[in-house]
Amino acid sequence: MRDLPYWRLAGAYFFYFAYLGAFAPYFSLYLSGLGVAATGIGMIMSLPQMVRIVAPHLWGWLADRDGRVLRVARIGSISGTLIFSALFVVSGFEAVFAVVLLMSFCLSAALPLLESTTLAHLGAHHGRYGRVRVWGSLGFIAAVTLIGYALDAFAVGVLLWIMLAVLIAASAFLMLVPEAPRVEHNGETVSIARILRRPPVIALFVACALMSVAHGPYYTFYSIFLVDHGYAKSAVGWLWTLGVVCEIAIFFWLAHLLRAFSLRTVLITSFALATIRFLVIGWCADSLVMLLLAQTLHAASFGSFHASALGYVNRFFSGRHQARGQAIYTSFAYGVGGTLGGIYAGSAWERLGPNITFSGAALCAFAGMLILWRNLHDGEAPP
Repeated sequence: MRDLPYWRLAGAYFFYFAYLGAFAPYFSLYLSGLGVAATGIGMIMSLPQMVRIVAPHLWGWLADRDGRVLRVARIGSISGTLIFSALFVVSGFEAVFAVVLLMSFCLSAALPLLESTTLAHLGAHHGRYGRVRVWGSLGFIAAVTLIGYALDAFAVGVLLWIMLAVLIAASAFLMLVPEAPRVEHNGETVSIARILRRPPVIALFVACALMSVAHGPYYTFYSIFLVDHGYAKSAVGWLWTLGVVCEIAIFFWLAHLLRAFSLRTVLITSFALATIRFLVIGWCADSLVMLLLAQTLHAASFGSFHASALGYVNRFFSGRHQARGQAIYTSFAYGVGGTLGGIYAGSAWERLGPNITFSGAALCAFAGMLILWRNLHDGEAPP
């Protein structure tokens, strides 16, 4: 652990998630300022999720072929930053759509390859992953808080300059992180196709995709929704921040939680609390107290959900299948699920209204909970 490049990894996480903290809550406001309709906003905001259907496999294949994981991540990050700069000169829906699509495809290389590098550097000390990953959450918090105040003080166009600066910093830290030694896995006899056909694995992937669908309205329209209800952009930033603070808390408390409860119980409970969260957002937005309560539930709908779902992925896909299993999980759960969530949000927002749209999100989380309840069992792993 003495050789762990802690601060370089921390910086890479911090600025990558600061970019997400700028894009997820506020880029929809930028698009709205350009005059993009709700359906178009939903389509553009879903692009980072859509590219995750294909991109993790391509970047992972390139990294395996090249043998230098971070070099591929750096190429993706720098290319994405250069493509992002085109947003300063385009404004039409089609042009913005094309730029965000290409940018998202390139930037999608950074996080999974950074995660792989971090875990390789940690080796047997993987339990300390949270102490590195927490810097990503801190970066997200810094972005959503400070940008909220910036957008209250300046025109929404300032968002592009902030995002560009953050992307440059993220690329710089990726240049500083050293490559980790490669670890070879041998001895597995079960094919990955056989693992993927098992009902518990299918149930996990489908349920996690439904959770991503459930988050579609939140990630696409939450900021617009609150501004329409009279909240200041700085207040919106603090509400996003509260959610991520609770996410950090659950990451630190997770080890104690898993000693008290099974992985299955934590995962299913996360879905149940997500159901409550989206109903509260949809129907109680006029109450700041209820919104604060809903944001604390981000600890469940993302924090404990994400950690326990990854626990099952690592359990199901071991050894030489671990990287491919993670890529397939990311593509389906976040790629397919996130894309469908953005499309659903964009199409339902104007036709059905925010209340029903968030109710549909709650229904997706509830359906995922039922799927897991029926098909996932404690201690289960592929033979």
